Amino acid sequence: MRLLLDTSAYSVFKRGHSGVAEALHGATFIGLTAVVLGELLSGFSLGRREARNRQELLEFLASPRVNTLPMGLETGERFALIYRLLRESGTPVPTNDLWIAASAMEHGLRVLTADAHYKQIPVIVTEFVDGGR
Repeated sequence: MRLLLDTSAYSVFKRGHSGVAEALHGATFIGLTAVVLGELLSGFSLGRREARNRQELLEFLASPRVNTLPMGLETGERFALIYRLLRESGTPVPTNDLWIAASAMEHGLRVLTADAHYKQIPVIVTEFVDGGR
């Protein structure tokens, strides 16, 4: 399975969520966007374990199966499409998650997430995990 890891899924994974760990273990490709990395690093900077969290993220990123995905014009085109679809349906989704969805769409990846609002985006494939363990 080829996944794009959402911020929420990484967060519950680091808290010991067995479903996310299982999905990641079975993935042949794990993508992260600069948006996800920015959200994670921002969260780390507000916490008491910033150095440790950064080190664990660097170790995760060092896996040969983990890739940072480029975002460019093609990502922007998909963002615009998703934005229009959701606006027409009156279904708001946080902007950062639109970028993550656009990247997943561009790269043909399944979004691994604990955020239910991804269900509102009809043009991507998602794999949901609950926020618990």
